[in-house]
Amino acid sequence: MQQFDVLIIGSGLAGLTMALQVADHKKVCLVSKREMSDSASSWAQGGIAAVLNSSDSIEEHIQDTMIAGAGLCDAEVTRMVATQGREAVEWLIDQGVEFTREADNSGLHLTREGGHSQRRIVHVADATGRAVQKTLTQKIREHTNITILENHIAVDLITSRKVNKNSPENKCLGAYVLNNKTGKVITIAAQQTVLATGGAGKVYLYTTNPDVSTGDGIAMAWRAGCRVANMEFIQFHPTCLFHPHAKSFLISEAVRGEGGLLKLPDGTRFMPEHDPREELASRDIVARAIDFEMKKRGLDCVYLDITHKPIEFIKAHFPNIYARCLELGIDISKKPIPVVPAAHYSCGGVMVDAQGRTDIANLYAIGETACTGLHGANRLASNSLLECLVFGRATAADILSAPTQPFAQLPKWDESRVTDADEEVLITHTWDELRRFMWNYVGIVRTDKRLSRALHRIHMLRDEVQEFYQHFKISNDLIELRNLLQVVELIVESAISRKESRGLHYSKDHPNTELEPIPTVLEPTNYQEH
Repeated sequence: MQQFDVLIIGSGLAGLTMALQVADHKKVCLVSKREMSDSASSWAQGGIAAVLNSSDSIEEHIQDTMIAGAGLCDAEVTRMVATQGREAVEWLIDQGVEFTREADNSGLHLTREGGHSQRRIVHVADATGRAVQKTLTQKIREHTNITILENHIAVDLITSRKVNKNSPENKCLGAYVLNNKTGKVITIAAQQTVLATGGAGKVYLYTTNPDVSTGDGIAMAWRAGCRVANMEFIQFHPTCLFHPHAKSFLISEAVRGEGGLLKLPDGTRFMPEHDPREELASRDIVARAIDFEMKKRGLDCVYLDITHKPIEFIKAHFPNIYARCLELGIDISKKPIPVVPAAHYSCGGVMVDAQGRTDIANLYAIGETACTGLHGANRLASNSLLECLVFGRATAADILSAPTQPFAQLPKWDESRVTDADEEVLITHTWDELRRFMWNYVGIVRTDKRLSRALHRIHMLRDEVQEFYQHFKISNDLIELRNLLQVVELIVESAISRKESRGLHYSKDHPNTELEPIPTVLEPTNYQEH
């Protein structure tokens, strides 16, 4: 059994921020499913929303966030995050992140994205996440108090009630973690455990997320006894590159923020028909508009046109997008970019308070895994990296103030009654079926019938996979599939329970929005112990 003061599961911006905040005082273990750089944070192009300009204000940032969130944002949390934006950006600058500056070097260059009333997105060209992750990862690797376990996947949390069913309090004691290279499961005891595993975009056929986004933290927390909230609010990014050889390549919101226009194949614009803000409407509206036009006209994609801007402007603002599209034969200075909506961000997750604490003592959740109340029914562009920073720091402060506790003696992982899997086809087939029916039945536009069909299939597949899990040795793919099935059940159950359309959840059967905004909260009454 390995022992650490703090176990952090996940290596995106939330996890890295938290690790660096506590490592001077605590012994930290950071678990990364693949390499440290394989996270949704690394793929974030746009930037970080923060009030850094004298013409902008905290109140405007709060207002923009609340409008996008369609009445479901937590007012106190939204104020906390918006107020700490400048401090969070300054901390990154102190770590060595070199944000793009104005041409005359007078200050940071701020761009604008859909739903924002001001230019307030600080960025590193069009690859902000990669630059931030690279800088913080180097700091993590240099820190002597941080043990990094790459190519390891958490299997499940260990709680006091898992060790002893009669335990008066359900506390988190650590986790079982699979070494993907050796196939061995190690037991890690921790005084505090932090879930920073990202979102669940891989439940959908088309997503902008990396392959690691399989909802692991949400599934583990639910099985351990935590509540989850607002799982029906899945943000579909309006503009993912449509190309057979471009897997999950995102065309940043900033392209529209800098004047890009959405067009049909014949060159006609369509956003003015859908919203007075046109291309700068919030993501849910733009994604639904594209989905509507594609279905109405039988299109495979629509087009994002930035050709009216000088090539020098395009190369300066979007160097990575320009280069990647050029590799695929698309010169975006001369031709419009074929785009489709794709699953992008989970606004719901494990319910936490303003310090990132879950329902279980000594267990925290931060980043996309958590439901903090900031995003409500629809996340405002570039608020996600900001949330990672603010909650990473808030959680670290709470952990540093907590009293030291003795480590519990934890049972080893028992695989004495399982055998090697005879065939893997069940996993690959189920994974494919799951992602296809989620795309078709639980996508941008939903109906009661589609949701009911999806839930029926989920229950059948869940039982099959659970039986497989109990009889055969676990693998990375099996753990991810088990977690995906749990998360899609939570998404569909949440969607069925919301009898209205709000934010990212649009139902043809319930098109109206209720006057009273109520979060969707699911309680794990009969959760599985193991």
